[in-house]
Amino acid sequence: MKKCALITGASGGIGSAIALRLAKDGFAIAACYCSDEKGIGELSEKLAEIGADFKIYRADVSDMNKIKEIFADATEYFGGVSVLVNNAGMAQQKLFTDITEAEFDRITAVNFKGVFNCCQCAVPFMVSQKGGKIINISSMWGVCGASCETVYSATKAAVIGLTKALARELAPSNVQVNCVAPGAIETKMNNNLSEEDKKSFAEEIPMGRFGRPEEIAGVVSFLASDDSNYVTAQVITADGGLT
Repeated sequence: MKKCALITGASGGIGSAIALRLAKDGFAIAACYCSDEKGIGELSEKLAEIGADFKIYRADVSDMNKIKEIFADATEYFGGVSVLVNNAGMAQQKLFTDITEAEFDRITAVNFKGVFNCCQCAVPFMVSQKGGKIINISSMWGVCGASCETVYSATKAAVIGLTKALARELAPSNVQVNCVAPGAIETKMNNNLSEEDKKSFAEEIPMGRFGRPEEIAGVVSFLASDDSNYVTAQVITADGGLT
C-alpha cells in the first residue's frame, strides 16, 4: 500500500503543485481544501490524469472536529497519514491600527490553529509507526516580518516556532518536522499586486523573478522523502535570495 500524504490548502497554487509532485513521487494523496471549488476541480482532473490514488476532503482547518473526521477517514481509506503538509493559509495587507479583532482571530485560526489541529491529529499515528514527516509551510515574512502584514507575519513566525519545538519532541520517535518559508511566488495570493508592483518587487529579489509553485513543491518533495531522514527542526527559505 502506498504511503499517504495529506495536504491542506490543496486547491491553491502551491498546495496543488505539492499534491501533484507528491503523487508523482508515489504517494497516495489526501487533498484538503476549504472553498475553492474551481481549484480543487482542476487538481482532481490532473491527479486523475496521472493515475494517482487520491481522495478529496473539504474542511476549514480551524475546525478541530472536522479535522479529526478527515484524519479518521484517511486512516481507514489509506491506512494512515505518513506525510502531513500544512499549507492552508490566508494573507492580509492592512495597517496594524486598522486590523479588527475578528480579522485577527480568523487569520490566527487558519494560519496557526489550523497547523496545530492537523499536527495533533497526525502525530499519534506517526509515533505509533515510528516514522513520519510533518512539513509546515510558513513564509519569508515569518522570518523577517512584513510591513502592513503584521498578523500574517506573526502567525507564520508562530508556525516556525511550533516546527522547531515539535521537531525536538518527536525526534526520538523518528518523526521529522520541518518548515518551508516561501518568498514571492506566482500564485493567486499575489493577485492583489499590480503588474507594476510585481515588477518593482521582482527587481528587489536577487534572482530577479517571483518563484514558481513547482519550485516550492520540489523542496517539499525532498522533505517528504527518505533523503531527509536526518533533517529536522529546519526552516528552508525559498525566496530567490531576498532574505
